[in-house]
Amino acid sequence: MIKITGTIMKNIEAEELVNCIGKTISLHGSIYKIRLMSGFAFVILRTKRSLVQCIFSKEYSEYDITELKENACVILTGEVVEDSRSKKGYEVRIKQITVLSQPEEETPVVINNKEIVASLETILDYRPITLRNEKERAVFKIQEGICIAARRFLQEQLFTEIHSPKVVYAGAEGGANIFKLDYFGKEAYLAQSPQFYKQMMVGVYERVYEIGAVYRAEKHDTSRHLNEYIGIDFEMGYIESFTDIMEMETKMIQAVMKYLEDSYASEIALLKVNIPKVEEIPSIRFAEAKELVSKTYERTIKDYEDFEPEEERLLCEIIKKQTGSDFIFVTHYPTTKRPFYAMEDTENPEVTLSFDLLFRGVEVTTGGQRIHNYKEQVAKIVGRGMSTEPFESYLMIHKYGMPPHGGLGIGLERFTMCILERSNVREASLFPRDMHRLVP
Repeated sequence: MIKITGTIMKNIEAEELVNCIGKTISLHGSIYKIRLMSGFAFVILRTKRSLVQCIFSKEYSEYDITELKENACVILTGEVVEDSRSKKGYEVRIKQITVLSQPEEETPVVINNKEIVASLETILDYRPITLRNEKERAVFKIQEGICIAARRFLQEQLFTEIHSPKVVYAGAEGGANIFKLDYFGKEAYLAQSPQFYKQMMVGVYERVYEIGAVYRAEKHDTSRHLNEYIGIDFEMGYIESFTDIMEMETKMIQAVMKYLEDSYASEIALLKVNIPKVEEIPSIRFAEAKELVSKTYERTIKDYEDFEPEEERLLCEIIKKQTGSDFIFVTHYPTTKRPFYAMEDTENPEVTLSFDLLFRGVEVTTGGQRIHNYKEQVAKIVGRGMSTEPFESYLMIHKYGMPPHGGLGIGLERFTMCILERSNVREASLFPRDMHRLVP
């Protein structure tokens, strides 16, 4: 009988090797690249985060290098020796190799060069393999860091993490951009956002957040849209103004950027990431922003109720020149373009106490204050020609008392795309779901 005690085997990590010079160690990983030279070979081992340069030589290696294949999974034993020519200051002289598995075929795309020379579609078609490229996988280590930092910050601010349903009775945003499904004979939908549940839980915990999937059945075939994406959402109660939410997001973004610099320096260097400095984030009202772009670039305003993507890009260009900021809050969006739960400005009911955050030319956040009064919320639903019946469980929170509250949602993939200054959100999506892609 084998007893399981919870003892975890400690392996040497590649990042620890610099402290192991002169020692014989064992590493496991995958053979990333083999470069045969005259009398010796460079063997690059891909570990879970780093590439390790190893040297094979008949002088000290007890293995037939001709039997080794790229992408083989191995346990490699060797001596760590100092080498000033190596980027990391050391290399591993291979003594023994234990092969755990050999690949059946060569990869359909070359993955062990600095860049994958292929179209984005090809890279996505072979995503399980192309993610093994050191730069491709570094993207998602950065994304991991964003989530860790956001979660840590929100927990420090006494937010409670929640997990809301993704199969729902009614869409939070309304409209036709929701995925319908048959739920045991009943009509149901995939959640467009955790909005209703975030608000419900404000009445329980006061401050809540969620990092989870969001579904939008939008027929957008653009470089900035996905039909499934990850949202970082938070909601907070007892606010004095919707600007409290903007202040909280600013602090969170500051924490994210610092955490990436402190904990993901290797990925930042590999991808040549320009981490923005975020001391403060300027804000501008929607109407003023439209006029500013129109006047600066002599553009005719075609839509007075929403931004065109090009206008967002141009506004960020202006703000960058004026303030040096890569971010800009745009506030007071028209009531007609915001959901039925958005609170209107008492001084001007034509606009809402809401905002978007633009980052390097792209909208990455939508947020604002919500209606907390029962009669006001019912009146707005009815005023839009909607029935209150699908929202009875949601309206329960208003009927039985809610504090002034509000929150926001950040698109994780867009945010990652903007940090990395990539041109297509699919590059920042692990396995993208768009109009044309359901596999892998």
